[in-house]
Amino acid sequence: MMKKTNTKKNNNRRIKSVMMTIVVLLAVQPLSAESWKKLKDDRLHDPEAPALEVLQEPTEALSVLPPGGSAGNKVDWAKALRDDYIQPRAQIDKDAKLEQLDTNILFKETGDQPYVLFPHKTHTEWLECSNCHEKIFKTKAGETPVTMLGILSGEYCGVCHGAVAFPLTDCIRCHSVPIDQAGKFQ
Repeated sequence: MMKKTNTKKNNNRRIKSVMMTIVVLLAVQPLSAESWKKLKDDRLHDPEAPALEVLQEPTEALSVLPPGGSAGNKVDWAKALRDDYIQPRAQIDKDAKLEQLDTNILFKETGDQPYVLFPHKTHTEWLECSNCHEKIFKTKAGETPVTMLGILSGEYCGVCHGAVAFPLTDCIRCHSVPIDQAGKFQ
């Protein structure tokens, strides 16, 4: 019992440490679309790289897309898809057909945080099911032991969120269901 408790405490410490790092990063990152940094100044790209001049600057690429959120690239990608700003492929195979699901999954294993309502529709509008199932998530609800530490470490939802989808710093976008209102979502 002692080992399990210590492991849980260590995981909680790691989560708090990662979250504090995110808070610090948010404090030093610009929060408005008008302040996207130039690639040579973003501290991600090598300012001496000769290929840098052929890359599109974030302001040019992202400012024409619908705004969304206060973190990350500040783009509402679901709206960009629905309003035909972008036409991504579901798979490498351009003829792959999408099976759009309009179901939600309520994740209640969130400690004292609001529950997470996962909208299949938003994801299946542009991703074929096999992108996530069975590699990242088991198809049967409740069979994948999703943890915040795993997500922050780039597993589960963190495979995309924090990489190509809205960042993990926008907590309320996922933790959106107050515990006392969960009955409305079941």
